[in-house]
Amino acid sequence: MESNNDTSEVPLGLKGVTPHPEVFTIPPPQPKEKKPGQLTSQQVHQFFDEGYVLVENYFQNGELEACKEAVNGLVDECANKLYNGGKIKKLYKELGLFKRLTAIEKEFPGANIVFIKSGKMPQAFRDLYSNERLLNAIEQLIGPDIMGHPVWNLRTKTPRNEATTVPWHQDISYLDNSSYDVLQPAAWIPLLDSNENNGCMQFVRKGHQSGRVCEHECCAGDTWYTMLREEEMEKTLGVNLEEDIVSVPVPYGGMVLLNNLIPHRSLNNYSDDIRWSLDLRWQSPSKPVGFHGLKEGILLRSSQEPNLKIDWDPFVGVNRNKEQTKSVGMEVDDFDTTIVGPWMKKWKIVHHNRHTKKMTKENLVTWHL
Repeated sequence: MESNNDTSEVPLGLKGVTPHPEVFTIPPPQPKEKKPGQLTSQQVHQFFDEGYVLVENYFQNGELEACKEAVNGLVDECANKLYNGGKIKKLYKELGLFKRLTAIEKEFPGANIVFIKSGKMPQAFRDLYSNERLLNAIEQLIGPDIMGHPVWNLRTKTPRNEATTVPWHQDISYLDNSSYDVLQPAAWIPLLDSNENNGCMQFVRKGHQSGRVCEHECCAGDTWYTMLREEEMEKTLGVNLEEDIVSVPVPYGGMVLLNNLIPHRSLNNYSDDIRWSLDLRWQSPSKPVGFHGLKEGILLRSSQEPNLKIDWDPFVGVNRNKEQTKSVGMEVDDFDTTIVGPWMKKWKIVHHNRHTKKMTKENLVTWHL
């Protein structure tokens, strides 16, 4: 008799995985009291039914302006680091937030990657991550106990740059299988008006409803990104890409909340300005974060401790980019313009590039999940 336990044809990243669609499609009990910043019942329904929801005019005066000022400071730090390291000959201080890193990138290709790998979380970002109004909305999606996920991103989509154009994927493809039944909603927050010309997001609506993780591949173009073939999406998720792909422009001051199973991508930036954005993630603190044991989350709200004082030091003290580099046996180099991580061991590498080639054959052995 043929065994039903044969997983030889199952991709490494999917072995032992059982779909749990109810986790991603059924909202938790809603708070009984009204709180500032809460979503409407229609918005909560759309999040669980469609896999995403656009929330316009959400942030209050100064909240995102503080983040923009913090980004200015981070760009200045990066510019000085590259200048002092002999990588660039000018600091380009005369250029503003939406131009400066593009000019630096032209002089030192890969500057945006050096910037990304710094991994710093200024106070303005921490304030946004733990924003009371925003946590009130997240509570409606995951319940009253909330942990910030170790994977958050400040994204610099410099114009016409392959390294900043993200292909189709599910966010969960970067994590280990322990998190495959954990809802991890994310907020995608642009720092200017986003549209199809400067690289807004596209979603495959309802692509999360089966609770399934697709077989991903690595790596797209000259990037470190996992990628998801359209035929794989249609086969595994039962979506119709002729009907289900939707572009979601987000005006400045708004956000998109997205389910960690919904397939999505960002379009190319054909404008002359950098499309800066933040993406922040949360989940229940009782569930595994799935980040390969490299970094844990941060408790932001507890029903048992209504006066919880957030302890940021352990969280911001671990640079996840450095940890994922070390996890694959590589040395950390502050000026290196490649990114590697354990997802490269998890999915089939169908396209080698300068990122994957940093990993030796020995490092690409089976990743034990």
